[in-house]
Amino acid sequence: MPHYKYDRLSAQDATFLMFETPEVYMHISATMIFDLGPLETEGGGVDIDAIKKATEAVLHLIPRYREKLAWIPFFNHPVWVDDSDFNLDYHIRHTSLPRPGGLEQLKRLSARIMSHQLDRARPLWETWVVEGLEGGRFAMITKLHHCMIDGESGADLAQILMSPNENHRLPHEVPSYIPRPAPTPVELLKDELALRASMPLHALRSFQSFSKESENLRDEIAMRARALGSLVGWAVSSPSETPVNGTLGPHRNFDWLTMELAKVKAVRRALGCTVNDVVLTTVTGAVRRFLIRRRVRPEDIDFRVSAPVSVRNEGDKGTMGNKVSSWILRLPIGEVDPKKQLESIHAATQELKASKQALGVEMMMAAAEWTPGVLLSLGARAASGPINMIVTNVPGPQFPLYLLGAKLLESFPQVPLLQGTGIGVALFSYDGKVCWGFNSDYGLLPDLEDFQAVVSEAFEELCEAAGVDETPADVQQLHPDPRVG
Repeated sequence: MPHYKYDRLSAQDATFLMFETPEVYMHISATMIFDLGPLETEGGGVDIDAIKKATEAVLHLIPRYREKLAWIPFFNHPVWVDDSDFNLDYHIRHTSLPRPGGLEQLKRLSARIMSHQLDRARPLWETWVVEGLEGGRFAMITKLHHCMIDGESGADLAQILMSPNENHRLPHEVPSYIPRPAPTPVELLKDELALRASMPLHALRSFQSFSKESENLRDEIAMRARALGSLVGWAVSSPSETPVNGTLGPHRNFDWLTMELAKVKAVRRALGCTVNDVVLTTVTGAVRRFLIRRRVRPEDIDFRVSAPVSVRNEGDKGTMGNKVSSWILRLPIGEVDPKKQLESIHAATQELKASKQALGVEMMMAAAEWTPGVLLSLGARAASGPINMIVTNVPGPQFPLYLLGAKLLESFPQVPLLQGTGIGVALFSYDGKVCWGFNSDYGLLPDLEDFQAVVSEAFEELCEAAGVDETPADVQQLHPDPRVG
């Protein structure tokens, strides 16, 4: 048995490192707002020592947080190794807004923090604890590299530190951290050569397992071939140029808004669709309005979005890494009527479910595991577009969470921008709210607050078309469509 220990990144996880450039940051972020509660200090600040101790107490449950990247010589493929110099103080930062700090100041701070790459020589995460927020509140701004997590695993990890029990306290005893020996470059190279020599056998075993699990092998292969062909078709064509697309710069804008989940559910029920259809229709109306304000005719635009789709199963719950594929669909921004927009989107999403287009990316990434370098760049391109925008929707818990007794009020997610996409839209449902986060390139969308405003306008217009004026008190609080990550 080898005396060292490491984990090889999957092909899909490695693509998120491949995407990253000095202007394209591949970290997933969130700005969470809490009541101070028992974490308030005498001077009105935040008990940062209590938060550090609580984090340290759960790190053994998420070992990736104490691992860093190493690279296999010649093949340049990344692996995870334990960080023998791990320092929690580096990863948990403490800062303050000028008191009394408002939400606009917090948004600007979030944008600045998002505009810096994570240090690849260390574990790829940071948490910023921000005091000074008016109204007896504080914020936590989290950054985790996308190669560590996807949206759903990120939601699971946030709950490790928090609890639905207001009086829950984490254990004071901190398990010892003993870093495992890391392999030398020569050992990594030897292991990689042995792995590649055995790949044909692994691929054969995988196919045999797949054929045993498939009820009708011929139909299953044909369906997957169609899904792959559909995805390749998207990958080789280009969407329209728009004012929200272009070369990214180094700076970001961040904005957010909150909707009542009950009202979103009421629209869904009134129009006979999914919550995700409501979200995509709202985005359609917002993009249409925004482009018209930029003096662009939406009727002339082929506007495409990527909607990440989780392919996690119950056995993957709480695990690190990415288990995500994506849908690519055209938004009907040339249509004026919001009900007709929704009908078009509902038909498209139903077709995507039936055609299982999401299998295309999953298949490319699976093939890339056995044919490294051959399909990885094509799979990465197909997974990312070509598109105009990403819209991701992650269901969260519909009950309050507490961090050492401090209640989480809202959590606004930030999806990373891919090259050419000037804005990303992310949603997180929590405790009866839908929290929208808007991340944009500052040079392409310095007026991000205008986009936030037209999202609200588009949703209210959709509510009016659906005959939903007020939030029904008896609407059941349910998650958004859990198939959409």
